[in-house]
Amino acid sequence: MSTLETIHDVPVLMCPADGAPIAAEADALDLIGNASYAGAEWVVIPVERFDDSFFRLRTRLAGDIIQKFVQYRVGLVVLGDISRHVQASEALRDFVRECNRGRQTWFLSDAEELRERLEGAR
Repeated sequence: MSTLETIHDVPVLMCPADGAPIAAEADALDLIGNASYAGAEWVVIPVERFDDSFFRLRTRLAGDIIQKFVQYRVGLVVLGDISRHVQASEALRDFVRECNRGRQTWFLSDAEELRERLEGAR
């Protein structure tokens, strides 16, 4: 069950690691709906929840999911260790770096990094 937390005055929907896999745009829309209902500005999804195809950019799944979050103006955080995916793909490494420069989608390693990022987000 997802929980709403407030981190540095920012409402964040924290998804559990053991939930349903995120493997399609419809899964993202469900989370966006839950976030909107809860009043969250950001959704944090543990890396374990994502189907491996999310990390293979040629599948377009990551782009499609991130686009839905952008459309609905909800921030997305992919939380956890993605080093094995990044090591396998230079394109993914570049994509993650570009996302982390912005204010919409972040790939972060842990909750402490999330707190640091949200401290400057307002």
